[in-house]
Amino acid sequence: MRQERPKDAAGEAKGCGRRGQRMRQERPKDAAGEAKGCGRRGQRMRQERPKDAAGEAKGCGRRGQRMQQERPKDAAGEAKGCGRRGQRMRQERPKDAAGEAKGCGRRGQRMRQERPKDAAGEAKGCGRRGQRMRQERPKDAAGEAKGCGRRGQRMRQERPKDAAGEAKGCGRRGQRMRQERPKDAAELSKVKRKTANTTTLYLRHFFAFAFAIEEINKNTELLPNITLGFDVHDSYVNEMKATKSSMSLITGREKPVPNYGCRSKDALAAVIGELSSAPSIAMATILQLYKYLQVSYGAMDPIFNDRHRFPSFYRTVPNEIYEMRAISQLLEHFGWTWVGILTSDDDSGRRAGEELEREISRSGGCVAFLERFRKPPHVTAAETEQINEVIDKSIATVVIVHCPVLYMTQFFLTYLLRKRPVKVWIATTTSSYLNYYMYMPQKGPGHFNGTLKFNVRRGEIPGLKEFLLSVKPTNFSDLDPFLNIWTLNFRCSPALSNGSFAFEDFYRHCREDLTMAQMPVTEYDVNNFIITYSIYKAVYAVAHALHNMISSNMYPGLSMDSESLRKNFPSWQLHHYMQNVQFKTSSGDQIFFDAHGDPPVHFDIMSWVYNNRQAKYLKVGSFIRNSAEEEELVINDSAIHWHPFFMQIPRSGCSESCPPGYRKVLQKEKPICCYYCTLCPEGEMTNTSDMKDCITCPDDQWSNEKRDACIPRTVDFLSYEDPLGMALFSIACFLSILTTGVLGIFIKSHSTPLIKANNRDLSYILLLSLVLSFLCSLLFIGHPLRMTCLLRQTAFGIIFTIAVSCILAKTITVIIAFNATKPGSKLRMWVGPQVSRFFVLLCSLGEVVICTVWLLGSAPFPDIDTKSETGTIILECNEGSVAAFFAVVAYMGFLALLSFVVASIARKLPATFNEAQFITFSMLVFVSVWISFIPAYLSTKGRYMVAVEIFAILTSSAGLLGCIFIPKVYIIILRPELNTKEYLMGRQVTTADL
Repeated sequence: MRQERPKDAAGEAKGCGRRGQRMRQERPKDAAGEAKGCGRRGQRMRQERPKDAAGEAKGCGRRGQRMQQERPKDAAGEAKGCGRRGQRMRQERPKDAAGEAKGCGRRGQRMRQERPKDAAGEAKGCGRRGQRMRQERPKDAAGEAKGCGRRGQRMRQERPKDAAGEAKGCGRRGQRMRQERPKDAAELSKVKRKTANTTTLYLRHFFAFAFAIEEINKNTELLPNITLGFDVHDSYVNEMKATKSSMSLITGREKPVPNYGCRSKDALAAVIGELSSAPSIAMATILQLYKYLQVSYGAMDPIFNDRHRFPSFYRTVPNEIYEMRAISQLLEHFGWTWVGILTSDDDSGRRAGEELEREISRSGGCVAFLERFRKPPHVTAAETEQINEVIDKSIATVVIVHCPVLYMTQFFLTYLLRKRPVKVWIATTTSSYLNYYMYMPQKGPGHFNGTLKFNVRRGEIPGLKEFLLSVKPTNFSDLDPFLNIWTLNFRCSPALSNGSFAFEDFYRHCREDLTMAQMPVTEYDVNNFIITYSIYKAVYAVAHALHNMISSNMYPGLSMDSESLRKNFPSWQLHHYMQNVQFKTSSGDQIFFDAHGDPPVHFDIMSWVYNNRQAKYLKVGSFIRNSAEEEELVINDSAIHWHPFFMQIPRSGCSESCPPGYRKVLQKEKPICCYYCTLCPEGEMTNTSDMKDCITCPDDQWSNEKRDACIPRTVDFLSYEDPLGMALFSIACFLSILTTGVLGIFIKSHSTPLIKANNRDLSYILLLSLVLSFLCSLLFIGHPLRMTCLLRQTAFGIIFTIAVSCILAKTITVIIAFNATKPGSKLRMWVGPQVSRFFVLLCSLGEVVICTVWLLGSAPFPDIDTKSETGTIILECNEGSVAAFFAVVAYMGFLALLSFVVASIARKLPATFNEAQFITFSMLVFVSVWISFIPAYLSTKGRYMVAVEIFAILTSSAGLLGCIFIPKVYIIILRPELNTKEYLMGRQVTTADL
């Protein structure tokens, strides 16, 4: 930024700004006018030719070669030719009053076309490659306009006409070349042609820069009594040019002299620029040596966060690391895991590509390809075609573009030539001019429709739109690129600052009412202030920092006037105030810089839509990082207009999506995004697509057949409502009633010989234990409760042990009774009811001890079993200690086995007294049942396991009842004649006689 520029009577010399760089054209002035030239590719080219009264002949330089056309002059006119590629071509032909004969030379061959002449003029053309090309134009007294065509393109050379004749040129290699030479004493000027839309892009940046300067100068509160000026240089996106321009700004000379300052009429406060990162690095390297402040409006490279290397660098665009995070979150939002990346083949592009690849990998995605573009002219057609093939063959639907448009020009021009697979393009802020190719008719919209574009926050600049539309040919008329706008787009000659007109011999004068409002919107967008808004913020940031520094009164001799600033401006102190600057823009945005010189992070996500031959950007989301370092991505899916090829949200993955109910299984030796799908196991499910792991259902739920949901489990236990439970309940009740009846019969017939002979007391105890045994089976039916779980096994074990002990006691008593009748037998003392009762108590005590230890150590408790049966919850009693349970059963088995052995020994008792035989059969049934019980019990689950145990209890108890007591009941009820002492005694002595 420059303070005040001296003016003189001739006018003021200005440059044309592009990308924050200064372009100055200096030409000698004379009384007739001012001669100007045009620069190209950062080289200053001046054409100086001798002057005479007729005018001045000048040429135009190209590719660093000076080309002069010298031809003899006379009163009739002047002969001119055209030269190219460093060859001097002179066409000399005879002249007369009627006109002049000219030709066109090429590749060392002289080609002369001679045609009949008349007073009106002369018809001429130029032939090439055996083709005769004739250009015919209307003739008049002044002369005749002609051109030459080649390769199907019509090339017209238009030159000012006079009475002497006509100047003509020739076209070559499909390019339209126009030789325009004025022939008057007023002015000679030559300007190179540029692509119109590229010029307007950067001119819009310059206009915003100039608008901000003008707005600040009119502001009475910000920098009062101080007028800001500016110099503009162009780097051509070249580090060497950027370095040279930086030195020119510091030294004040077009040809810089290091360590010398030649500024006497202004003071350099700060440098605004550059748009790209690579030239910004070159500029910052120089500017930080001289401690000048630099504010970039487009460089997003994270390398600038190194404050040791770039201590005085600031920017009004966010660090691109946060843009990479936003892209990663966007991919994760849509489930895009297989994407391609296109970057530039320079340091900034490589760093950005690597950072983007890391962010994508961190979020679970993969990069299908990473291609880099070399900077023209180094890139070859083969390289470009190879990248096109990689994109076409890749199954990745999403392609991320992070590359300046300069690197991708050849790529896009070839990519748009033919029909290609439809892709979803994501363009970063660096690819800010991608929309130039989007607007290309018929090709661009078809390929890029639905593109998602990241932009720095778009802001409103009040008055800028009107300013941009109101620019006239008289504004900034001394800027060569600005002159091109009028000549290339409106075919008119703009007025210069000295009152003359540029190219007035070639074009008509521009109308006074002509403005930039008549430019096409594709080339001159005045609605979307993105980079323009960043430039606007950069200028105001420097202005506020400068205002704060001057207002601090910390620097003697520094006051709010331009003169003191020019003499005493401490540029190195501005850094402190820039670091602490804070203000609010007209759009309401709070502007400040963090410790790294970065502004607040705010990206807008736009959707490029082409519909009904109209293209526009629609805001569909944003990415914000607040002061608390919290990041938030907001996407409005319904607002996005995808390419018509996609009927729904596009998918971009290495493998097919895994539907709900399936999970991903990685493939060997492939990226993590390449996988196959497998069905979730039972009890697990996935309710969304592409899940890495299945979700285990809760204990009370189970997965359905499709494994995409958990459903309530079926509760299983042996209930009274269940047919099996009802049947067992009925059998148990019946047997218990039957046993009770038998007990009643025995009590009623207690005095009969049969009851007396069978040890009445043991029979009563045995029948009572059988009744309880049948009834304890009911504890196994119904919903398991804590009390029923504690009682069912212990009660069954103790009661059954008592029953088996009674049988064992009866068997031993029978044996003792028959052996005690022998003379001198000592067994008489062991015969009696007291011994039998004691024996039963002693045997039962062992089972009681086992059950007590079981209950105290690891008591049974209600439990659920969710693993035994699929989709079923089994309500059961957990035995607590399996060893204790089998100890109870083993003890009963031991007593039963002992009873069986003893009964077998007593089987040879008298036939009239077959008690031992009945006991033997009952024990045989008992042992058989419980031996079969063990495998059946272990092989069943749920209610069937409980039913097996109930069945074993009922069967073994019924066996005892049937084998021991039913025969006696038969005799008591149906054969009372056998219930006599004589029948029972027979030839043996009964226990009743003893």
